[in-house]
Amino acid sequence: MGIACGIDWSERHHDIALVDHDGNVVAKRRIGTGVEGFAELLAAVAEHSERPEDVAVAIETDKGVLVAALQAAGFTVYGINPRAVARYRERHGQAGGKSDPGDAVVLADILRTDRHRHRTLPELSELAVAVKVLARQHQEAIWARQQTVNRLRSLLVDFFPNALTTFPVLTHRAALAVLAAAPSPAAAAKLTRRRVVTLLNRCGRGDRPGLADQILRDLRAPALRQPPQVEDALALSVLGLVAVIDAMQTTITQLERALTETLERHDHAELLRSAPGIGPILAGRLLAEIGDDPTRFATADGLRAFAGTAPITRASGRSKLVSTRHIRNRRLADACHWWAFATITKSTGARAHYDSRRAAGDAHNAALRNLANKLLGRLWWCLVNNQPWDDQAAWPHQPADGQHAAA
Repeated sequence: MGIACGIDWSERHHDIALVDHDGNVVAKRRIGTGVEGFAELLAAVAEHSERPEDVAVAIETDKGVLVAALQAAGFTVYGINPRAVARYRERHGQAGGKSDPGDAVVLADILRTDRHRHRTLPELSELAVAVKVLARQHQEAIWARQQTVNRLRSLLVDFFPNALTTFPVLTHRAALAVLAAAPSPAAAAKLTRRRVVTLLNRCGRGDRPGLADQILRDLRAPALRQPPQVEDALALSVLGLVAVIDAMQTTITQLERALTETLERHDHAELLRSAPGIGPILAGRLLAEIGDDPTRFATADGLRAFAGTAPITRASGRSKLVSTRHIRNRRLADACHWWAFATITKSTGARAHYDSRRAAGDAHNAALRNLANKLLGRLWWCLVNNQPWDDQAAWPHQPADGQHAAA
């Protein structure tokens, strides 16, 4: 067993510790976050090991420039869950003390004693990492947009409820265009039919017969009002939120286009898209979280546990409880949920399995989770063997369904 290195990272500096196979701390220092700091790390390692490949590094993250530099230098990197580090810290003392240099020693000692219980970070291709970045940022942008939409909805409830009656879905371009022109009841009263028609044409909605008149009637319907100065202040806030949402919509569209184009260049794209219910966005999210390292998951059960679709059993004495797994990759779990939801309308076998789980007493989400568990097992086989999805093989006891369209 070679040298083990622990790195307690932060934005301003990193604390490193090198531990030998007997548990002796042979080096311990604080380094910078730039090129000079990384050179110090390499120099410290070189004093105790001839090759970076013989050094295992433990760090509490799986992303960032430091992790990328460590992998590029040839180190074997282990991403340790902070929850696990907290439990290991208790082995070094019961007083509850904590320090960054001390955590670096704890991280190094984890690999010295229990390296076999932890997994190395996957060796992802550059293209897979690019897909991961785009897929995650696309999802983050959607979540951020929804938070902003919720803020806008809450604001309209306070002084302009007619806007919500007119536009129940605030992300529609027509809703944003009209609210930008009439952010308050006073502004809506001055809005002309010709202006509304122009706005509808600009956003591609068109002047469907009676649509402009209906919008004006709904916006001007009798309702309780705030005092004029309060209404003006709230209207200014509405204009700001509408502008933010509009910018977010543009960013989401750009990320979606970039994700689709980048995914199509990956070798796994066609395989993932061959599964019923998987479109370009879901394919990108699945590839982002599963990766393209063929050695990452030795079994289908490992992938299922990572996604959280496999249940977890807690047994003690006569008590035995089987429940949902909460420690999981939440992004992959979300992607699997929507994959299962889409598949029940694209595959007769998947639909039959879902119906059988509902008939057995499962709730909707529980049945989808069980279906996703089955789907992941089949997807793991396809990825390991580099074979496209065969729905008849996935559901051998169900009749073939010749119409599999991507979601």
